[in-house]
Amino acid sequence: MHGLIRSVWDEPRPPSPPSRVWRDWALVGVLVPVAVLEVALRQDLPSRAIAAIVTIGLIPTMLWRRVRPLRMIAVAFVTTALSPLLTGGVRVETYTMACLLILVYALFRWGSGREAVIGLSIMLVSVSVSLAFYDLVLADAIGAFSVMFAAIALGGALRYRARARMRELDQVKLLEREQLARDLHDTVAHHVSAMAIRAQAGLATSGSHPDAATDALRVIEAEASRTLAEMRAMVRVLRRDEPAELEPGKHVSDLEQLAGRVRVGPSVHVELSGDLDGLPPSVGAAIYRIAQESVTNARRHARHASRIEVHVAADDSSVRLRVSDDGDSISVRPAPAPGYGLMGMIERAGLLGGTCEAGPNPGRGWTVTAVLPRAGAVT
Repeated sequence: MHGLIRSVWDEPRPPSPPSRVWRDWALVGVLVPVAVLEVALRQDLPSRAIAAIVTIGLIPTMLWRRVRPLRMIAVAFVTTALSPLLTGGVRVETYTMACLLILVYALFRWGSGREAVIGLSIMLVSVSVSLAFYDLVLADAIGAFSVMFAAIALGGALRYRARARMRELDQVKLLEREQLARDLHDTVAHHVSAMAIRAQAGLATSGSHPDAATDALRVIEAEASRTLAEMRAMVRVLRRDEPAELEPGKHVSDLEQLAGRVRVGPSVHVELSGDLDGLPPSVGAAIYRIAQESVTNARRHARHASRIEVHVAADDSSVRLRVSDDGDSISVRPAPAPGYGLMGMIERAGLLGGTCEAGPNPGRGWTVTAVLPRAGAVT
């Protein structure tokens, strides 16, 4: 039990809580006139002036509920607990004050563990004071606790769900990093083998053909430069020890394997243009993996699609990939959050200094676009 309490107390805040957005201002803009209208129309309020001041004064706490959740809870519940002192012991109860439940939700959604514990204590003390000293009956107290704990449960559930999704996304990123690291490993091994072979050839011919030895040194120098660049990229993406079994790397030329017509699903057409020779293997592998994942997603999700087009174009500075299908737009409407496959593609492109985007076409279908620097990530 002590360990559970300690873990709750040490729970940090969720990363990057949303700042104030237009919806927060709209909420305040709606609640203020609603509070004024309620105070003006209700005849059973003990003191309309005090009720208006307390209710309208607490509404702006909605603007800071994510960045300062504990302070807003303290302001709201201390104010409601002390307000009966101004009304002769009668609590200020307006329907508009139900919005304070949003503060309770925000505390357990965005606050740290210790803020949640302290805030819950403040809420319990506030309700207990009203029950002991003012006109709050037991049935109303039970109802208040029930609604309050419902808001707490909702905030905790969404907090747990967001954290679980973040762990899954981190796992996807890690898998992409490991895959890219495997490709880089194969690339470096290839370059080192080429250097060793050329060095042996140069040594063997240095006595009888000095020019051949000079050519071998030039090749070794070029291979060494490329190996150094790949090694620097490997250091950036490796996060743990390399697995024992390594998969063979893929390249842009392997995209032709994706082309053709299958028994079920749309056909795939691959078009390559520009100077694709001499691409760093890490860039070529990334283009292949992103195209492969895009084609798989299109076959799986593009309803009524008959054709998938894969186009790769390269110039002096970048390589562009475009994968599009002609499926129904309604079936490829963007989801509220990117899927794990898309997150992996974005992560792979980002590791090499590029970008990857996906979205619906103006007419039909869905398009994935990736742009990678030709030389890979800047070293």
